[in-house]
Parts: sequence; C-alpha cells; structure tokens
Amino acid sequence: MQNIIVLGAGMVGSAMAIDLVKNHQVTISDFSLTALHAAQEKCPPLKTEVIDVTNKPQLQQLLQPFDLVICAVPGFLGFQTLEYIIDAEKNVVDISFFPENALELHNLAKEKNVTAIVDCGVAPGMGNIILGYYNELLQVTDFECLVGGLPKIKKWPFNYKAPFSPIDVIEEYTRPARYVENGKMITREALTDVELVEFEKVGSLESFNSDGLRSLIYTMPHIPNMKEKTLRYPGHVEYIKVLKESGFFSETPIEVGGNKISPLDFTSKLLFNEWKLLPTEEEITVMKITVVGLNQNDEKEKIVYELYDEYNSKTKTSSMARTTGYTATAAAHLIINKLFTEKGIFPPELVGKHKNCFEFVVNYLKDRGIVYTKTSTVLTA
Repeated sequence: MQNIIVLGAGMVGSAMAIDLVKNHQVTISDFSLTALHAAQEKCPPLKTEVIDVTNKPQLQQLLQPFDLVICAVPGFLGFQTLEYIIDAEKNVVDISFFPENALELHNLAKEKNVTAIVDCGVAPGMGNIILGYYNELLQVTDFECLVGGLPKIKKWPFNYKAPFSPIDVIEEYTRPARYVENGKMITREALTDVELVEFEKVGSLESFNSDGLRSLIYTMPHIPNMKEKTLRYPGHVEYIKVLKESGFFSETPIEVGGNKISPLDFTSKLLFNEWKLLPTEEEITVMKITVVGLNQNDEKEKIVYELYDEYNSKTKTSSMARTTGYTATAAAHLIINKLFTEKGIFPPELVGKHKNCFEFVVNYLKDRGIVYTKTSTVLTA
C-alpha cells in the first residue's frame, strides 16, 4: 500500500483519488473546501487537505510524507506545480494540460531521481501510449488522433459540456495548433480544417485542429505525418469562432462602467454555467486513433483503435473523468509496481513503447469498462 496525494479535486482529480483509494492510502487536496467536501462525501475514506499549489514551501512541506503525487491542477498552474513536485523529489503522474514543454524539466527530474509521467490522460495520453507501442513494431508514416468529450443531450447553442474549467477549454480554442505534414511542422490557428467524420454510435461529428500533438513533435520527429483533432457536434465551431473573432477570448482588459475587466475572464464566467457538466449528467467520450506504417513483412498496415465510452451511472463517474483519470491511475501503478522505473520526464509514448507497460494500461482500463477496439488492415497499392 502506497501513500498517494492527488493535487486537484475537480471531476477528474476526484475520480482518480476514488480509483486509487481502493488499494492505497489517498489524500486529495485543493484550494476549494467545497470541492474537497464533495469528494469526501462521495468517498469517505479519502483524506483531504487545503492547499495553494502556488505556495512552494507550503506545497513541498505537504508532499513530504507521500510516495507518489498525481497532479490534476488547471493548465495555467501545471508547469510550475510540476516543477515544485519534482524539486521536492517526488515521483509524479501529471494530467494538467499546460502550454509549456514538460521536457524542459527532464534534467531536473533526472537530477532529483524522479520518475515523472506527463500528459497522461486520454488525449494527450492513451493515444500517445498506442503510438509509442506501434512505433516499435512498424515503420510509422502516419498518425491521427480524433477525440472529444460530448454531452449525450445537446443544448443549443454550443451542444457542449466541459468536465473541467472553461478556461482550459478556451485555451484549446486559442492556442495555435501544430501538426506535422510531409516531415514539416505546420502551425495553424485552432478551429481550422473543419471536417465531418462519421461515428457508428454517434453519427456525424466535426473535427478541427487543436494543439494535441505536444510531446510527439519532439519525441517522434521521424514520423512524417502526425495530426490531432478535437471532435464536437456539428455547428459548435461556428459559434466559438464568432466569440473568438469578436474579442471575447482577449486577455487585454477593457473598461466597463469605470472598471477594467478582461474579456476572457468575463467569457469564462458566463460559460462556466453554460458548459458546467452536472455530477450526474450523461456524456460520452469518442476517440479514434489511426496508425499507418510498414510492418516486418514490408506491407503497409493500418491499425485503428476506437473508443466509445459513456457516463457510469453505477459509480456516478463521468466518461471523460474515467477515460482521462484511469489512464493516469494506470500509469501510477506502473510506477508503484516498478514496471516503469526510468528517471526523468516521460510523455506517454515513451512509456507505451514498452510492451509490458502498454499491455498493463490496456488491461487496467478494460477492468474498469474502458475498452478500446482494435482493427488491423493490410493496405494494397
């Protein structure tokens, strides 16, 4: 039994803590007493701690008794928090979607003898693990990840609900999207290259560029074509573009009635209720990972992994919390069980390259009802 702390008591953080407490001693921490009370009410064995992760001495003192840290703070706090955790010499699994490059902390992690698995959610996360595994088996030429979390019941105008803070979702809509085409990195605005894609259980969804490749740009430079796109119900992108082009996502303060206010803060506040996913609201996660490459027989092979996952009414856990959180808790057990012991910063693809790690994560998720279906096709010229 390990002594584990989860930083962040949001929907995903709580799901991870509840999953881990089955076999370990778990403390969940947050700045919000309301979030902590909600997590403990759902799962009384959880211990709670109020923490301000921006207070380095306080955070590092809190971390001292723990064997492992799970970091689920909002993206804008992620990089600094991860740096503080590593500096405290604690092994960590991180799911905070921060804009900085986590690999910049690799030398610090090695120096502190820390194993840090980062970006370990559903996407980035499981898609990287799958690519890392097949990169060892194929001479990969193409990688595509399509992923989205969606409410089961559409509500006009956005037809969207978020299991995390609106500010992190808006970041996905404003951060320039990088992808790789013919061996060259291309940067485009988010929300571009909108395409309709058919999914068996959902119907038509629209896909658009978002900055989801992240570490793959640096760890898999030999793959000539790589792209990640976000999925939403048709029409969503148009409404978001209206807000974006009208300045609602601007961080530059404007004066209203003698007060200065950031349009982004105003928009986030408005969208918090509009996008808030209620604790028992049904939603789904849709994902399609495609890997194409030459196999050992010099044949062009196409591997497709698909996921359709729903809100779990029995455990009252959202699909996005399950698919994101349980990938991270699987990674936590890789460290706990000493299946992965390398020191430094490791994006999921550098973990998934090991067959035993890949199989462990897939089986761990399957045990929790998260099943990726695989198809393999040999392509003819």
